[in-house]
Amino acid sequence: MAEKDVNMLSLEEAAAELALLAQVLGAANLAYHQDDAPEISDSEYDRLKRRNAAIEAQYPSLKRADSPSEQVGAAPAEGFSKVIHAQRMLSLGNAFEDSEVEEFAQRVAKFLGVQDAGLSFTAEPKIDGLSLSLRYENGILVQAATRGDGETGENVTANARMIDSIPQQLQAVPELLEVRGEVYMSHADFENLNSEQAEKGAKPFANPRNAAAGSLRQLDANITKTRPLEFFAYAWGAVSEPLAETQMGAIERLGALGFVTNPLTKLCAGAEEMIAQYRVIEAKRATLPYDIDGVVYKVNALDLQERLGFRATTPRWAIAHKFPAELVWTRLEAIDIQVGRTGALSPVARLTPVTVGGVVVSNATLHNEDYILGRDNKGEEIRGGKDIRIGDWVQVYRAGDVIPKVADVDLSKRDESAAPYVFPTVCPECGSAAVREEGDAVRRCTGGLICPAQAVEKLKHFVSRKAFDIDGLGAKQIEMFYADEVLSIREPADIFTLAKRDAGELGKLKNREGWGSRSAEKLFEAIESKREIGFGRLLFALGIRHIGEQVAKLVAAHYVSWGRFREAMDAAQGERSEAWQELLNIDGIGEVVARALVTAFGQTHEREGIERLVSELIVVDAAQAASDSPVAGKTLVFTGTLEKMTRAEAKARAEALGAKVSGSVSAKTDLLIAGPGAGSKAKKAADLGIETIDEDGWISLVAGL
Repeated sequence: MAEKDVNMLSLEEAAAELALLAQVLGAANLAYHQDDAPEISDSEYDRLKRRNAAIEAQYPSLKRADSPSEQVGAAPAEGFSKVIHAQRMLSLGNAFEDSEVEEFAQRVAKFLGVQDAGLSFTAEPKIDGLSLSLRYENGILVQAATRGDGETGENVTANARMIDSIPQQLQAVPELLEVRGEVYMSHADFENLNSEQAEKGAKPFANPRNAAAGSLRQLDANITKTRPLEFFAYAWGAVSEPLAETQMGAIERLGALGFVTNPLTKLCAGAEEMIAQYRVIEAKRATLPYDIDGVVYKVNALDLQERLGFRATTPRWAIAHKFPAELVWTRLEAIDIQVGRTGALSPVARLTPVTVGGVVVSNATLHNEDYILGRDNKGEEIRGGKDIRIGDWVQVYRAGDVIPKVADVDLSKRDESAAPYVFPTVCPECGSAAVREEGDAVRRCTGGLICPAQAVEKLKHFVSRKAFDIDGLGAKQIEMFYADEVLSIREPADIFTLAKRDAGELGKLKNREGWGSRSAEKLFEAIESKREIGFGRLLFALGIRHIGEQVAKLVAAHYVSWGRFREAMDAAQGERSEAWQELLNIDGIGEVVARALVTAFGQTHEREGIERLVSELIVVDAAQAASDSPVAGKTLVFTGTLEKMTRAEAKARAEALGAKVSGSVSAKTDLLIAGPGAGSKAKKAADLGIETIDEDGWISLVAGL
């Protein structure tokens, strides 16, 4: 497929695609991790997530608060108690081409400042099952938890005890040991289980992964006991003492303790050997008794893993090399237009349902009107210039991400009466003009808050899990309240006046269909419990364009208090002001993000809505960094050449210790770390009387932390 190059996306086009990806990938995460009923294939999920990451890398200022790259799994389902992981269970970054594996090895070497020829990696099959963490205290299994959203999982201890390949007791182990791995079901056991399901007249499982996940997450552990589940150990979480000095050594130690480890795990000297092992495992894939969807590579030396550390949701020292995606043909039945919270009109293909890699697909993204016409945003042909029409026979793929996409069109099967698709020029939700500005790939509704789609989507974002996360007030309830003529919710502040309005109205919430006295009381209590909220979370919840979760955290960490931030936004209305420059000096904040913030607080209508909301809340200052770090809460600037560690490693280390790293020196800079070749920044720091140390001083400062 001639897919549109990320480098060719305009800013607006990239933002629109990121919005759609967040929506589709979020829904897919819930379906896969919480409901055990995936709606799209693994390869399509991987492909879309990879696309999302590529766009964010090209346009970092557009990263959304609900970015799929910041999500790991999904929130724990109801019915199980929650377990907060001592160490987060993260996902892995993906590679799809050999060149990306080579780039991974080079990236690791560059970060560490070493020659990649001297690095070794492990390569192991990526099991398609359910991640599980087993906690042993003094050798006794005391807790088992699913990954959940990476921070909080489900307590499935009783169920895990029913799996024969999970030891209940260990000998000669650290006082605390968390063993992590994958619960899965073999092909033969899966077939037998489905035969039993058929005999009982019960619904068969879609695939072994669903069967394993559904079996482990039974509320009755006796049901789990009857299911043929197995467990591969491949990692660890919290430990009171190291298992070994290397990844391979630790895996061998786990095997010696009685855990089943994968025999195809191999130590590789560099990218060439990693790719060779990928080929070996790929060739064995069809004959393996269990499902795999790729190969995982990990830096072998554990001290190097520690130096490399983590990004928001993925380790820098590991990557998953995924197998190729699957392509299938089906019919395009209709093209629907969805309106997002920024007003972007996004076309969605409605397909005759088709199974792609074990998942039934009925919808696919069509990106924008140019994509439908068979061209990119520069007017150049894609798909050989073939347009897409309703009734066409289209090829759909799922190359490693969540959102299915249309890859090609079979013109030989096109009906002669099929007419070219005409993209709407008015909003299908409110009838306002849908305008496409020059140089923009996305057409947007001009209705603003009079457009119900935009208003409702903003409200849905406001109550989403990473924003206010109000129990009992989800997407469905938002739609209901938005349409309610008496107890309406049209802006965020209305949520916090709902109980007061309900008390004064004759049309009580408890009298509405689906509600009762207790459910209404529980909702009011849930809303009341969220009146106190952190600065960063509030900023993210506002749904300001380009302000994702990580950007909101950066801004909150810099300004600390909502009051100071609000004053700064007022002062930054003039782009040559000191306040504007301060905003731009925050590492990770570019002009697009800065302008979005300043504009939001400068528009009368939007500002008034924010003030009405804040008047109902208690906004908690951003948390200060760990107090035992000498750089916690301080603003650092690195300049010149660092000789004993790379700039990337130094920055990552500083941020891990709670420091803020800025790209420029100002009166607010606390410390300058200057290597050889330091120029104007060192001079400016001297003029301002800012403390300056060299690289050795920096290493000494943070030694042992």
